[in-house]
Amino acid sequence: MISPRSGISRKEAARLLKKGGLLELGRIADGQKKAMHPEDTVTFVVDRNINYTNVCINECRFCAFYRRQDAPDAYVLRKGELFRKIGETIDLGGTQILLQGGLNPSLGIKFHMKMLREIKSSFPSINIHGYSPPEICYFAKCSSLTVRKTLGLLKAAGLDSIPGGGAEVLSDKVREAISPKKIRSSEWLSVMREAHRLGMKTTATMMFGSVETAEDIAGHLEAIRDLQEETGGFTAFIPWSFQPGNTALKKTEPATAVDYLRVLAVSRIYLDNVPNIQASWVTQGLKMAQVALRFGANDFGSTMIEENVVASAGVSYSVSMDDIIEAIKAAGFRPAQRDTRYNIIRYF
Repeated sequence: MISPRSGISRKEAARLLKKGGLLELGRIADGQKKAMHPEDTVTFVVDRNINYTNVCINECRFCAFYRRQDAPDAYVLRKGELFRKIGETIDLGGTQILLQGGLNPSLGIKFHMKMLREIKSSFPSINIHGYSPPEICYFAKCSSLTVRKTLGLLKAAGLDSIPGGGAEVLSDKVREAISPKKIRSSEWLSVMREAHRLGMKTTATMMFGSVETAEDIAGHLEAIRDLQEETGGFTAFIPWSFQPGNTALKKTEPATAVDYLRVLAVSRIYLDNVPNIQASWVTQGLKMAQVALRFGANDFGSTMIEENVVASAGVSYSVSMDDIIEAIKAAGFRPAQRDTRYNIIRYF
């Protein structure tokens, strides 16, 4: 028997993922969540995912969104369309944009610095939560800069925080199987470490349900917990399940709702130094996200006024802010809109 905030080993985490009773894991994870968030508030952020390009040289086997440079539907978002999306987000009460694209060889760091400056100049209140570690590493490599220098330039241009995209599972064996061209685990962690040292907050993610084992997931959690112990820079952890539709791995049997809840609960139990765990209604749907609030999640994530990457795999749940508010209330919690750093903006 383990108790909330007890701390468990990597080996024990793997055992719980394979053999832990689901309801018992939920009880323990819920207890740990209550110890960390006793006020029974569930937060969410109003934002929009803006994919500034879909061109990517990584060509990950799990991704249905990327396009090659010469594809007829390859694009780079025009400034007017970018600004329209941001303005609409602010009009809807949004405080953040998630700015991500692929590794596009035609876009150098000067392009990104200019884009950031123009966004901040026109929309000074918006938080730019952008550029995953693979993008940061690519910008650095193409410009012959260090990761730290690259992050410093982007931060000075207007980048506020960094999402945890590109983590998948932090196992190079897994990465070799599903994304052989992508940065290695140590590089992902290095970007996050440097960002934290520069005072930037980031999130951490995990995409599970492809080819990884329970031991691989436990190793991923250990890497996140160890870096958080070192820097304290992660605001949240978001596990989500791989959606195989329209990908090179489309024959993979998708993770079940039980798999999702088990991983979520073990994540909350193991990551006792990461303050927030997000539910993933984008991949699981609204009802399962409600259940997740009793399996360790204290945050409902984003309203996602726009989402393209998961949708390209054939999974598209669309919800409004009112839907999220009502779902949180129906699950027995008090909804609250937050900003990127989890400061409460208003209660409902």
